[in-house]
Amino acid sequence: MLLVTVALTGCNHNQPGESVSSNPTTHPTTRPVAANSDSRPLFDGKSLSNWQTAEFGAHGEPYVKEGNLILPVGDPMTGVTWTGAPIPKMNYEVTYECQRLDGSDFFGTLTFPVNNSFASLVIGGWGGGVCGISSLDGDDAARNSTTTYKNFENKHWYSIRLRVTPNRLEAWLENEQIVNIDTAGKILSTRGEVDLNKPFGFASYQSTAAIRNIKIHPVDGPASAKPDF
Repeated sequence: MLLVTVALTGCNHNQPGESVSSNPTTHPTTRPVAANSDSRPLFDGKSLSNWQTAEFGAHGEPYVKEGNLILPVGDPMTGVTWTGAPIPKMNYEVTYECQRLDGSDFFGTLTFPVNNSFASLVIGGWGGGVCGISSLDGDDAARNSTTTYKNFENKHWYSIRLRVTPNRLEAWLENEQIVNIDTAGKILSTRGEVDLNKPFGFASYQSTAAIRNIKIHPVDGPASAKPDF
């Protein structure tokens, strides 16, 4: 999500020219989530302890219901930002589950640190189907090599996994790898609309989202070093 004046409304009025397909533009690998005894929960399922509302303006007020962190629909965005113990800047993996309760745009989008920079993993943006990293060399998730298109059903839980290691970002949706990019020599950045989610936070766009089972753990390298996508 690049620091530009174009708003994340690009998820609506800058949609790709063709309809969203359920098929990715690449042929991702799959790899199951590995158990990790060093996993640290970031959400207790009971309160917003260590989280604060991202004051996007005209946002909904986040709350907890039935063990889920709820991001009510905002105009256009609602989000929460981590205020607890520092998040690692490298060699870590985050797992979480998210669902869109209503609306038709991104939900459970995560902004995260990468060394001294930040990036965002977009889930269901640009009208509801785009996934990818914002931003790489100034190109956001709808316009770079990490762009994939997925069909998302409302009120359905999706598991997400993000791995940050030196010179590589990887992400999985439902155990299907959707991001595997060599970041060496690339400029990582966010779009300005999510600055309030730094250093680590979630956001939804004109949608009500639910998030649960947010965990983080250390890793010692990339899960794979396959060709970029």
